[in-house]
Amino acid sequence: MNFDLKTLDLAAAASEKCDLLVVLLPEGFKPGKDALSALAALALKNGDLVPKAGKHLQLYQAPAIAARRVVLVGQGDGSARATRQAVQAVAGALKAPQTKRAVLCFAAEPAAGAVSAAVQAVADASYVYTATKTKVEARSLGRCVLGVPGATAVRTDFDTGVALVAGVEFAREWGNRPANHATPTLLANAAKTLAKLPGIQCKIHGPAEVARLGMGAFLAVARGSEEPLRFIELRYNGAGKDQAPVVLVGKGITFDTGGISIKPAAEMDEMKFDMGGAASVLGTFRALAELQPAINVVGLVPACENMPDGRAVKPGDVVTSMSGQTVEILNTDAEGRLVLCDALTYAARFKPAAVVDIATLTGACVIALGGVRSGLFANNDALASALQQAGETAQDPCWRMPLDDDYADGLKSNFADMGNVAGRAGGSITAAKFLQKFVGELAWAHLDIAGTAWKGGAAKGATGRPVGLLVHYLLEQSRTLAAAKPATPRRTARARAA
Repeated sequence: MNFDLKTLDLAAAASEKCDLLVVLLPEGFKPGKDALSALAALALKNGDLVPKAGKHLQLYQAPAIAARRVVLVGQGDGSARATRQAVQAVAGALKAPQTKRAVLCFAAEPAAGAVSAAVQAVADASYVYTATKTKVEARSLGRCVLGVPGATAVRTDFDTGVALVAGVEFAREWGNRPANHATPTLLANAAKTLAKLPGIQCKIHGPAEVARLGMGAFLAVARGSEEPLRFIELRYNGAGKDQAPVVLVGKGITFDTGGISIKPAAEMDEMKFDMGGAASVLGTFRALAELQPAINVVGLVPACENMPDGRAVKPGDVVTSMSGQTVEILNTDAEGRLVLCDALTYAARFKPAAVVDIATLTGACVIALGGVRSGLFANNDALASALQQAGETAQDPCWRMPLDDDYADGLKSNFADMGNVAGRAGGSITAAKFLQKFVGELAWAHLDIAGTAWKGGAAKGATGRPVGLLVHYLLEQSRTLAAAKPATPRRTARARAA
């Protein structure tokens, strides 16, 4: 959908012709003398509306207002979080078939991040999956105007929101597609489309190249499927060649049966979402193409299926990873860490400033944190703090989990350098300890998004998380790099002449 940013006060908003006018009214709202202000002031005075975030009052063909429908919405303290709650409360009106053009007007100067939050909430409310449906109402809302008292002051915030919508929806689209419409090859083709955007390059490695690289753990997982694996390598070059990149590694299991250690049938269809980490990396690159920050980023996605045919890896098998370390496969359903460990080893060749892997890795993380926060594991405090702050800013939060060395004891094996599981206790932590064995001294973080990458039940579908967290982290890193860069000495007229 299309978003526009426009300078509008309430008097001007009343003249906007649209199907739906949403007016955000914060606590302490000071009405003007226009018709819309008078209407809002009267509703607040009589108690028909309270400015608490999400409380709203719907009106139809109100006098002196051009919009057919008007919704007055409380915006609470006006923060980004309260703004998102306010817009989410009117999602039904935004998604209604008769809403083709909407205007969302701030009655007061928006707080930091509020415009971006509003853009994302509108897009989330109106999103419709259509890729594999023949009879479905497509997204009816085609254009939304964001009206603010001063457009220039919030342009950057608006642009960030629009870019995040592009990235999140790219991730959601591929996360939602059935596994037969999102095979490793099709996922690689989606990555190739990103290379048509400014600043992005894409390279796809097939089974032969992966074998030459010695990625024995990745190859072992892919063995049981007729679908050939793909190793996707994306690059965004926004800074100088001497600038070390941030490497993002996304788990790309396009369908996970569990392999020989097969999963129960109930809800196995949701294992199409097991490439949520991969989708978030692709979505992040989609947003980077819009924002063009001054930073270098590498994206790595090991993509394959985990299937149980006659060639599939078996419990008790020992495989050799790209790092040379051997792994005893105790449970073939712990396959995500196997594809990730080889990708993490490959990441070291870029001499990265930091490595962040993103994976729907463990059910244990869902038990620990539910669907609210992603699990964060890191061997570097500064990196962990930066990711946590980015998550709070993006309203895409994570929670740091422990990485004590004692948790790795259960990974010991009598027949290999390590086993790939360590029992039920602390399962998300022992999975992270497994991955840590392949990063060496690199600054590394692991995001377990098993609880946040998708929703089940009636609201079943991909969320696009943690694209918001990753993009805000990269934007902040680009600002930090720019601030640290020494200023170019100003040349005198004599020097220029010389």
